[in-house]
Amino acid sequence: MGLRDDPGRDLTDRPARHPRPPVHDRHWARDVRSAAGCAGLLAALLLVIDWGAGSLTAWRALLWLGLATLLFLVLCPPRVSVGEGWIASRSLLRTRRVRTDLLVSVRSLDGVSQRLLLRDAFGDRIEIDPRVLIDNPELWYRVDLDAHRAEASGYLQSGPTALKRVSARLDAETARTVFKVSGLD
Repeated sequence: MGLRDDPGRDLTDRPARHPRPPVHDRHWARDVRSAAGCAGLLAALLLVIDWGAGSLTAWRALLWLGLATLLFLVLCPPRVSVGEGWIASRSLLRTRRVRTDLLVSVRSLDGVSQRLLLRDAFGDRIEIDPRVLIDNPELWYRVDLDAHRAEASGYLQSGPTALKRVSARLDAETARTVFKVSGLD
């Protein structure tokens, strides 16, 4: 019998209380509008240039609109939500969800864009941009709280260092903001 098979088992060791509503990435709508604006601008430029050259046809217009749609799909960010004991990332095609109170590993993936890979005891995994957590302290607070619970429960075996790096970046960003607001920068 696995962890999911025992509905009566309380894996979180938390007292019963009313769950708080989920928190969403507050910059997501702005990022989607930006992606749509870039795609729209590309489509408009391609159509105007093709029309100005006198070579615009219905097939070419469809090609340019398809290219702009592809750009939108590439640029559209996933929507990150965090609730009591879980984090979810919803893209246009699928939703991934991980139990943050049952995290077994957290890894920082470096490359062209930095990603944070979270994996729970059920084998589910999610990749998110650490910038989302840094830009939304309430998201980070809930993930960090549940990660500490997972570590205290013995689930989180690898990854506290990656979480500490995100926490340090959040602290540095907060300090920069405080200095900027107070005029000390």
